[in-house]
Amino acid sequence: MDAAKTVIPDLEALWMPFTANRQYKAAPRLLASASGMYYTTHDGRKVLDGCAGLWCVAAGHSRKEIVDAIAQQAATLDYAPPFQMGHPLEFEAATKVAALMPKGLDRIFFTNSGSESVDTALKIALAYHRARGEGQRTRIIGRERGYHGVGFGGLGVGGIGPNRKMWSANVMPGTDHLPATLNIAEAAFSKGQPQWGAHLADDLERLVALHDASNIAAVIVEPMAGSAGVLIPPVGYLEKLREITSKHGILLIFDEVITAFGRLGAATAAERLKVTPDLITMAKAINNAAVPMGAVAVRREVHDAVINATPQGGIELPHGYTYSGHPLAMAACIATLDLYKRDKLFERAAELAPKFEAAVHGLRGAPYVKDIRNLGLVAGVELESRPGAPGARAYEAFLKCLELGVLVRYTGDILAFSPPLIISEAEIDQLFDTVRQALQSIQ
Repeated sequence: MDAAKTVIPDLEALWMPFTANRQYKAAPRLLASASGMYYTTHDGRKVLDGCAGLWCVAAGHSRKEIVDAIAQQAATLDYAPPFQMGHPLEFEAATKVAALMPKGLDRIFFTNSGSESVDTALKIALAYHRARGEGQRTRIIGRERGYHGVGFGGLGVGGIGPNRKMWSANVMPGTDHLPATLNIAEAAFSKGQPQWGAHLADDLERLVALHDASNIAAVIVEPMAGSAGVLIPPVGYLEKLREITSKHGILLIFDEVITAFGRLGAATAAERLKVTPDLITMAKAINNAAVPMGAVAVRREVHDAVINATPQGGIELPHGYTYSGHPLAMAACIATLDLYKRDKLFERAAELAPKFEAAVHGLRGAPYVKDIRNLGLVAGVELESRPGAPGARAYEAFLKCLELGVLVRYTGDILAFSPPLIISEAEIDQLFDTVRQALQSIQ
């Protein structure tokens, strides 16, 4: 690699998201290129991608089919206004996305991120009840340790304390929270869905009694919570939520920004876990993260109630974004979904899941390992926190893995793994062998 490619640029102008800026800029880590399963750093080192970028590059990096589709679209139609106008690809993409959703969730609203998808879903839920003459249904129920992006709506229903505390007085009002499902004392080292914890869904009945069902619009949960450290739903838990919400006329929203498009070995977690919500939020792997994009899949009856409540010619949902249905994002989406189907990547994830599970649970007994959780091609390894320095041990493990040529994700003292679905069995071994080596080298 020539000298020009090793030059570190001026770092000061950029305010980096979810980053300890001073710490990072003192010792920057730069990625210069990517292909397949690997990144290349600015100084020419190959790094195995153990987290699909940020849970999102499911088909592997720089896939020619997606690159070509974006380039061709940029040369043909770079932008089209989404308000009162349309272009063919957004309708084609919506049809392809709808075909992968659970039966009945066949109305698609395009956004540009998971955060926008969540806020869109919350607004649709409120609009639905208003359209039905139940506008007093305004309360939304989230879950402790839930992550639903960084909009004020997503922060309101989210349950990660550090994300909320700076804006706690300004998050969306009228929210409440179910208890988190993780209990290491009861379900440590579970393989797949833990057997303990279905009863935690019954707490929704307590919230219904507290607020009254007539005031509750929706419940939003991640079927599998990723950003909080890979929290796997207990057996029977999601089924209970579906039963309770249906009984009380409350909409159920699955936040599948992480789980949709193959992560659990199926098109959606709803399909994999056999529980169908009323709305599904998506982003990340919807177009392999090649262009910012998200979506909300809506049950047709919910869509129709909102549409039919407004006289002909009126705007039924006064909501949207300048870049909704962006032509480049749509081209990337169509190419990505075709690639998933051609290469049978969802099926591949399901086939690799037992190998992945065995490999990650092979870390049991490694230094500091407190718990291991997994489902499909996603896993979390929770470490014992260093006294007086929570998060420091996982950060050091992250840095050591990077030094050894593997990129992992960390949150608190949890290491998270969600590799591209093209990972080989040998690369799975490389991933977790490297993690073991890293844990053996830190204090």
